[in-house]
Amino acid sequence: MEDRREQLEISGRSVDEAIEVALRELDADHGEVTIEVLSQGRTGIFGIGSEQARVRVTRLSEGCTLAGAAIGVVSRLLVNMDVAANARLHSPGGDEIGPTIDIQGDDSGLLIGKRGETLQALQLLVNLMLAKNERHPLIVLDVEGYKDRRARALGTLASRVADRVAASGTSVTLEPMPASERRIVHMALSEHPGVFTESVGSGSMRRVTVIPNGGSVG
Repeated sequence: MEDRREQLEISGRSVDEAIEVALRELDADHGEVTIEVLSQGRTGIFGIGSEQARVRVTRLSEGCTLAGAAIGVVSRLLVNMDVAANARLHSPGGDEIGPTIDIQGDDSGLLIGKRGETLQALQLLVNLMLAKNERHPLIVLDVEGYKDRRARALGTLASRVADRVAASGTSVTLEPMPASERRIVHMALSEHPGVFTESVGSGSMRRVTVIPNGGSVG
């Protein structure tokens, strides 16, 4: 019996064509593989200097169905957006928070956006696309560890501001943040002895205010 192939590198006239050929060769669907774009290819002028696109397609291990589906969706979006980056499984997740998909590549920084808003929008889109089929835990998208770095920076900022607020007795309102980042600040200061926090404002201008104990917002 012939062994099932687990990985292929395939060239084609376009990234889409190379992916489709690889999927046929592996007898797999998009949700069963990870896709790494090795070269976007180029058309050249009158065929001179042209270069074929090349991809590496790897079959996911059994039990990674949701992660595979997420990676497949993200990979397809990256191709359609003409972004030179690849999606990889960072952690499998659990029942409430699903797999974390990390995006890496030369153009990955384009996907973060101001205050991470582009990344959050992309994460929402991926979750909505996958929710069409069935309910699933939240799929988390990251870009080269951006969210971990941002969380550490927010924790440091929150602690510094809290100490200043506790010492001065004057509230401080931070810059607008998405809900996920406000949550990080609230959690970081939840046990601080001298302050408490509240969210104020609405929509994209919602912020965290750090308030001295015994004080009030505004």
